[in-house]
Amino acid sequence: MSAKILFVDDELNILAAFERRLKRTFSVQTAPGAEEGLAMVSEKGPFAVIVSDLRMPGMNGIEFLNRVRQTAPDSVRIMLTGNADLETAIEAVNKGHIFRFLTKPCEAQTLQEAIAAGIRQYELICAERELLEKTLRGSLKVLVDILQLLNPEAFGRATRITHLVKKVARSMHAPRLWEIETAAYLSHIGCVILSEEAIKKLYRGEGLTSEEAQLFNMHPFVASDLLSRIPRMETVARIIANQQKGFQDTEAGELPLGSRILKAVLDFDRIHATDISDGDALAIMASREGRYDPDVLQALHTVLDVEPGHEKMSLSLRQLKDGMIIDGDLFLQDGRLLVAKGYRVNLTLRERMKNFVQKPGIREPVRVLVPSAMVKTVSRNLQ
Repeated sequence: MSAKILFVDDELNILAAFERRLKRTFSVQTAPGAEEGLAMVSEKGPFAVIVSDLRMPGMNGIEFLNRVRQTAPDSVRIMLTGNADLETAIEAVNKGHIFRFLTKPCEAQTLQEAIAAGIRQYELICAERELLEKTLRGSLKVLVDILQLLNPEAFGRATRITHLVKKVARSMHAPRLWEIETAAYLSHIGCVILSEEAIKKLYRGEGLTSEEAQLFNMHPFVASDLLSRIPRMETVARIIANQQKGFQDTEAGELPLGSRILKAVLDFDRIHATDISDGDALAIMASREGRYDPDVLQALHTVLDVEPGHEKMSLSLRQLKDGMIIDGDLFLQDGRLLVAKGYRVNLTLRERMKNFVQKPGIREPVRVLVPSAMVKTVSRNLQ
């Protein structure tokens, strides 16, 4: 009963019959038209299976299910209609990516079997997504954590820009957010071919040697080549390969949205690292005609205006808690960078800090962004 089923039909008596006939077997909800169905999908989803009539006023079932496919791609779509001609069936399958095409009147057993098959298909889709979004990304995070030890400057900055990339992508309602977020997180993985000093020079605005510049220009392709060999990471690899290309770069062709977001955020981070304010950095970027997607720049401007839910504080090492965000590059007493600004405090970081507390020591206090839920507790402990 946990999987929800949505029936959409403009005839109320038919909806009532569906609910009466199937409510003991499935968790059934109904909507008396396409617009009402879209509202239900948005407000009360996700639905495992969506069953729609074909002939409805305003928006027919094919158009409705095509809209559903865009907003809720995981939901399995079934068409139920009294019009059983071949042309209609072909259009429904091609445009709405219909899982089943059933004709009225439909026997209860046939409808139940189709819905049960749809639920199984939905569960398979969700299981695959969970594998991709959790298992795969979790494994990649372990890889990045290890590589962060080799070049903390590059991978610390990758961690920071991931936070901003995710916010921009969400504000733009980007589809397949996990691919864009993963691409941002792995955007600097090719920098293993660069020295840490070269990365520092780059983000201080200092010039690179010709050899360093050549290696830096290669790093997206190194990362892309590595990731393209991993199943289901082809889109992530393409986003990373195009992260340095301008919006109107004629050689780039149609750039993925993830690449356009990544380009803007990476350049913003580089400008901002030279002690230029957010507003001035955005103004500089806006003056570079044709380099950035205007919609991405607008989204970046929007998300930078407000950073809700955090408060700036300066804390000792022992006061750091998981979930806080490092708000300034954290250095060892001998001047080496331990972790870059933007890194989120976690068990791995706290365990690593223990290795440096005594020798050579870590510079304190540590500037952090504290989640609002923690502020009162942290402030009380400071008293």
